[in-house]
Amino acid sequence: MANGFQKLYQEKLRTAEEAVKIVKSGDWIDYAMFNGKPVVCDRALAARKAELSDVKIMGAVTVPPVPEVVMKDPKGEVFTYNDQHFSVLTRMMQEQCQGVFYQPTQYGESDQYLLNGRIDPIKIGTPSRNFFMVQVAPMDKDGYFNWGLHNSACYNMATTSDHCIVEVNENIPYALGGNRERIHISQVTYVVEGENTPLAELPVIEPTETDRKIAANVLEYLQDGQCIQLGIGAMPNILGKMISQTDLKDLGGWTEMLVDAYQDMWESGRMTGAKKNIDVGKINYTFALGGKKLYNWMDRNPAIASCSVGYVNHPVQLAQIDNLVSINQALQVDLYGQINAESSGFKQISGNGGMSDFVLGSHWSKGGRSFICLPSTHTKKDGTLISRIVPNFDIGSITTVTRQMVNFVCTEFGIVSLKTCPTWYRAEKLISIAHPDFRDDLVKAAEERKIWRRTNKIE
Repeated sequence: MANGFQKLYQEKLRTAEEAVKIVKSGDWIDYAMFNGKPVVCDRALAARKAELSDVKIMGAVTVPPVPEVVMKDPKGEVFTYNDQHFSVLTRMMQEQCQGVFYQPTQYGESDQYLLNGRIDPIKIGTPSRNFFMVQVAPMDKDGYFNWGLHNSACYNMATTSDHCIVEVNENIPYALGGNRERIHISQVTYVVEGENTPLAELPVIEPTETDRKIAANVLEYLQDGQCIQLGIGAMPNILGKMISQTDLKDLGGWTEMLVDAYQDMWESGRMTGAKKNIDVGKINYTFALGGKKLYNWMDRNPAIASCSVGYVNHPVQLAQIDNLVSINQALQVDLYGQINAESSGFKQISGNGGMSDFVLGSHWSKGGRSFICLPSTHTKKDGTLISRIVPNFDIGSITTVTRQMVNFVCTEFGIVSLKTCPTWYRAEKLISIAHPDFRDDLVKAAEERKIWRRTNKIE
C-alpha cells in the first residue's frame, strides 16, 4: 500500500511553475495562514503577473518571507492581497503597496465560512475558493501530509477549494492531533517539493516592569485546575514563566495560539491537564508561533493536540470547558468599557482573531473568566506619554470587543470586573486602574459624557 501512495505522489508531483499554470484570471486563492504560507508557489504565481488579471489572495498573519505577489505587484494591478489578521509585515506591506487590505473575520467561524461557501453561498460574501496553497510536512508512510504549525482551517480550505496544492517543507514539525491535523495524498491536486524555507520565528521581546506587574495581578486570580488560554506578546509569556515558578497544580491548556509559555508550564509540571473535563491531559491549540525550541518540542509530542479552529475557537465548544481562563491583550479601552485591540485610528495594527471567541466562551464556561490586559500608558515616538484608558476612541478606531462582553480589565494598577456595571460604575472602575497622571482628566471627560456620579470616588 505504501508503494501505491508513493506512486500517487509521483503522479501528482509538479514544479511550482507547472502547478500554478492552472490559475486563471479572476480566481480566488487561499494561502494557508502563518508558516503555512506557500513560498515557491507564491513566487511562481507572481511570475505570471503579465498573463493574469484580478486574482484575489486571502491569507492571515503574514510572516516572512514577503509574499512575491505583493512585491512583484506593488500597485495591486493584478493581485489583491487580503490578510485576516495583520502582522508587522502586513502593516509594512500596506504602507508601501496599494493592493493590501484587511479582511475582517471571526476566527472561530472560519471553518464554517468555508463550508457555507459551498452549501449556502448566498450567506457568505466572498465566493468559494478556486485554489488552496499550503506548506506541509513531508508525506508519511500512510500517505498523509501534516499541517504542522498551522492546523487552523487548513482541512476545510483544502477540501472545499477546487484545487489543493501542497508545498513540502522538511522543516515543518509533525504535529499530532487533535483533529483535522493532516490531509491524504488522494485529496490533493498537486505536490510541489519546496526549498525547505526556514520557519518564521517570533522575536523574543523582553518583558517590561509593567508587563511583570500586569502578569502578577492576573496571577493572583489563578487557581489549581483552571484551563488557560494565552494570547500573544511579552506579558502572556512572562505570565507563563511566573506560573511555572508557583505551586499551582494540574492546570490545563486550551488556546488558539501555542506560544513558548506553554512549553514552560508543561515542563515545570504545572500544566498536566489532569483536571480538564474535555481532552484530559492534552494542551489543545490550532496554530503555533514562537521560536525554534517550541517548534522542536512540538514534533510528535503527545502532550499537545493540533486541532482545527472550528474545534478550538468555537464559543459553544469553549463554553463546555470548565474553568476556562482567557487572557488577552488590547491597545485601548474607553470609559464605556469598549475594547480596541486592532487599530490606531484608521491604521490597521492587528485583527480580531479569536479574542471575542474566547471572551464570550470563557464567560459561559463553568467557573470561567476573561481578562483583557493592557499597560495604562503608551509612549509615542516623540516621547509624549498618553493614556490607554481613553474617554473615547479616535475616529476610525475599531471596537474589537463590545462593552457588554467584557469581564475583567487589567493594568499594572489593578484588575476590575465590568460585567453588569452601569456606565458610571464602569467609568469609576476603569479610572481607578488608569495611570494616576491621567485620572483627573478622565473624571472630567466622564462628567462631560454624563457617566459620572457626584458621589464617585477615585483614590
